[in-house]
Amino acid sequence: MPKLQEIIKNLAIEIVQGDLEMEIPSLHFDSRKIEHGALFVAVKGLQTDGHLYISQALVRGAKAIFCEDLPEHLQEGICYLRSNQTARHLGQMAANFYGNPSHRLKVVGVTGTNGKTSTVTLLFRLFRRLGYHVGLLSTVQNQINEEVLPTDYTTPDAVEIQSLFTEMLRRGCTYCFMEVSSHALIQERTSGIEFSGAIFTNITHDHLDYHGTFDNYIRAKKKFFDELSQSAFALVNLDDKRGAVMLQNCQASVQKTFALHAMADFKSKIIENTIQGLLLHIHEQEIWFRLIGDFNAYNLLGVYAAASLCGEDPDAILTELSALTPPPGRFEQIGSDRGITAIVDYAHTPDALKNVLETISELRNSEQKIITVVGCGGDRDKTKRPIMAQIAVTYSNQVIFTSDNPRTEEPMQILKDMLDGVEDKEKVLVIENRREAIERACQLAQHKDIILVAGKGHENYQEIQGIKYPFDDKAVLKEYLSN
Repeated sequence: MPKLQEIIKNLAIEIVQGDLEMEIPSLHFDSRKIEHGALFVAVKGLQTDGHLYISQALVRGAKAIFCEDLPEHLQEGICYLRSNQTARHLGQMAANFYGNPSHRLKVVGVTGTNGKTSTVTLLFRLFRRLGYHVGLLSTVQNQINEEVLPTDYTTPDAVEIQSLFTEMLRRGCTYCFMEVSSHALIQERTSGIEFSGAIFTNITHDHLDYHGTFDNYIRAKKKFFDELSQSAFALVNLDDKRGAVMLQNCQASVQKTFALHAMADFKSKIIENTIQGLLLHIHEQEIWFRLIGDFNAYNLLGVYAAASLCGEDPDAILTELSALTPPPGRFEQIGSDRGITAIVDYAHTPDALKNVLETISELRNSEQKIITVVGCGGDRDKTKRPIMAQIAVTYSNQVIFTSDNPRTEEPMQILKDMLDGVEDKEKVLVIENRREAIERACQLAQHKDIILVAGKGHENYQEIQGIKYPFDDKAVLKEYLSN
């Protein structure tokens, strides 16, 4: 059990009163999790202020309080610490509490608007096939070797991350591949992690509801690279014009680029792009992969480059990569006896939706219709709604606007926001109920037509007014396609 002095080691923290030699059994920023003797960290968050729960933490047995604003009355026998950076110090203290596991575990983070989940999942599966014990932190799931752990966020909180790293080490893991979201970076959830490598996929329109401006969004991603140590590698997509920006002021000793078009350290070329997969020219070879579309060519090249920078043999990397299938809900195909192809994809940004629909358009023949079912999430960036709507209409023969995860918003208002961005409204049906929308798409589809159900991908729920109701696009599609 570490002492408080060890937990705050090397941190600029004002010690107001108390004994730094006390042993701390746990630390939390959620007062409901406090146990006797714990350290409570009061963080000012988006939804609430941890300072409001200091008294509750003390009642539950906290013996140390770390905060920005001291309570009016300080209790005897309680250690009080103060700083104006509690969120940032929380991650560093959690790392110290767990013995800095990322110093022994090779943590590779992936950031970008699109491709994060596919990249970390492919890396995880690749390194499992190469014989490693590996951890995964992703939107779809957290995983340690073959055990799947539930997750609600792209990046877990700072304390949970360090706890997961510790468990990964206990189970013999050498690597952890994790998604690093812009929200997590701004909220300091990655503070205290010593990254061995960082990958930038791309950056496009998203999360402006949170960041305010696109420049702020870019700066959030760049923060990841600015804070890398000299021992890390930095790998960026040079076909995205912000890729080079990520490397400005980056201290990583190894800085590499990958691209399909620009002159980069790691290059690839698409030879064939079919509904069955991709034939790529990479490492002076032509290799067949089971993933589809230009966007997956970038994902595969990024994974190949990252694995190479980790010291793996290029030929072994390509051999194992060629056997991998897409992650759940990423261009996942569902066939039917009627000869209809249905595709479920997580595309929930304008760029991602355009990538998927462009790929389908390129692969279909002139007789095949594209029927797209799409919505937009509530309590999220409203500015992308009309953009996504127009993209769906541009690339589809028929579009059905439907509810995604409306959260606390009225679904019909979200659909109105989408419809306002559409020029050719004759192509559009508006069906709020997502099950009914998918059923209608299956009724409209004829032999060889293609149905795209976009936005939720792997998710097995629909969030409405704070409640997550069971809902799985894939299961609903299979039900109606079989009838």
